[in-house]
Amino acid sequence: MINVVFLLLMFFLVAGTVAPAPLGTLDLVRLSDSDPVIPPDVLAISATGQTLWRGGPADPLAYLAALPPEAMGVARLMPDRDLSASTLLRIARTLREAGARDLRLVTQRGDP
Repeated sequence: MINVVFLLLMFFLVAGTVAPAPLGTLDLVRLSDSDPVIPPDVLAISATGQTLWRGGPADPLAYLAALPPEAMGVARLMPDRDLSASTLLRIARTLREAGARDLRLVTQRGDP
């Protein structure tokens, strides 16, 4: 029995990955029904409209081209809450025109 418990413990230690924390200057949008886990491959958008990916500045088209095949054209966007809607729509339109099949917004769960 202890072997099964040990194997389960090892499985969750190896299989479970912690998503990297968002950039300190990024203040996420809050929605009460969102999933709080931040996916590892998201395109973050600062309040000024700068796009960031994997910790540095990135072009939205380069981000889309670098998505793995298993992502199947799904782009995840993590906008700053102070980002203007027009800027978000412009970036989203650029990704859609470049071939993104689906766009998903990553938000932060609101306080209960």
